[in-house]
Amino acid sequence: MKTLELKIPPPPLAAGFGVLMWAIDRWLPMHADRSWVRNVIALVTFGLAVAIVVTAVISFRRARTTLDPFHPEKASSVVTSGIYAVTRNPMYLGFLLTLLAFAVFLDNFASAVLPLIFVVYMNRLQIGPEERALRARFGASYEVYLRSVRRWI
Repeated sequence: MKTLELKIPPPPLAAGFGVLMWAIDRWLPMHADRSWVRNVIALVTFGLAVAIVVTAVISFRRARTTLDPFHPEKASSVVTSGIYAVTRNPMYLGFLLTLLAFAVFLDNFASAVLPLIFVVYMNRLQIGPEERALRARFGASYEVYLRSVRRWI
């Protein structure tokens, strides 16, 4: 499994999960009728996802640190303020919320399982290796951050 660590950029990965969700919905349709309430919930969830990702990217830009998911060891600082005081991985949380919004929109139980698989993948093959690299780079200060802020929310 170590050979798969940090290999797929999270944005295309999340998009791929979305495509799989759509394909499952086409192959195994399960929804009755997409109600406007379901669409509003999906749209609000998606809006929240976009706001979280944009806020996270702005925080990284202000801190002048890397957004490169392949090389977390190149980080110049650990961002701990703003949205990063609530979740250590707001960009990944935003991608997850996007997938959850899509699951609500599709109303398909089979495709709704994929956001859970996304979380497992991200924890094991993206976030875990990032945390190891940041521990090695920033030491005790990063350990304090790990203990004080949750990985997702």
